[in-house]
Amino acid sequence: MTKTAERQPVRTAAVHPVQASSPAGDRGRRRLVDQARAYAFLLGGLLCFALFSWYPAIRAVVIAFQKYTPGSPPEWVGTANFTRVWHDPEFTAAWRNTLTFTLLALLLGFAIPFVLALVLNELRHWKAFFRVVVYLPVMIPPVVSALLWKWFYDPGAGLANETLRFLHLPTSNWSNGTDTALLSLVVVATWANMGGTVLIYLAALQSIPGELYEAAELDGANLLQRVRHVTVPQTRFVILMLMLLQIIATMQVFTEPFVITGGGPENATVTVLYLIYKYAFLYNDFGGACALSVMLLMLLGAFSAVYLRLTRSGEEDA
Repeated sequence: MTKTAERQPVRTAAVHPVQASSPAGDRGRRRLVDQARAYAFLLGGLLCFALFSWYPAIRAVVIAFQKYTPGSPPEWVGTANFTRVWHDPEFTAAWRNTLTFTLLALLLGFAIPFVLALVLNELRHWKAFFRVVVYLPVMIPPVVSALLWKWFYDPGAGLANETLRFLHLPTSNWSNGTDTALLSLVVVATWANMGGTVLIYLAALQSIPGELYEAAELDGANLLQRVRHVTVPQTRFVILMLMLLQIIATMQVFTEPFVITGGGPENATVTVLYLIYKYAFLYNDFGGACALSVMLLMLLGAFSAVYLRLTRSGEEDA
């Protein structure tokens, strides 16, 4: 009995410190493992961005100051590429078409998705069906969508002119006319890309508290007044961000003029990005293509900085 009584405190004292310190040590090791795993995933993403985004961008800036042809050593030429591109007759036409396309896309592609989102938000039945219908064009590959619209715009047997003939209305050259080609491409781009914008607007509309609309109705506000005084202020941040993203996207339009019109007729649909493609893959002038890319990058970067500054100032004043 004496030996047992003497051993018991010794055994308890030896085991007790290990049991008290083990959970804390395990938590520390788990935390360290979780942090290492998180940094490993982050490192993979950073490597992908560095390899496929940052390095090509930096490389393009370097090539913009070189005479570069694949297979031959580069030669530094300073700002000669920028000067040559600046004096290219297509340069003015490309920027004019790009800015016009952006303006028309804002007038059509910015208002129509917002109105569609308002209509979908008011529906009581078939909501899921109409959301799928609106989003369906986004799921079609851009080249396939452009080819379908190219057939639709065909001045001979295209569906657009066939419909006009059936209705005994005058036909149009659509994408083959110098006056209508750019607007035709704006319609294609708006139809193909508005599905995602509509869903974003719809999500923003559904996050607005219903009490605000009820209070507006009690004050006698009609539909347009509710949209103006409740809907627009509550979705202001989403509207401003989507406007910025749309301007950046439309300034880089390429698929529609490349597939449907090939930059024609008479350079009526040549855009900046399409001109970059021509310099690189038709003229084999990668220095000029990169110089034009740097110009576009600087313009979009400056516009984004000014736009974000103005919107931030407006929010602070409000």
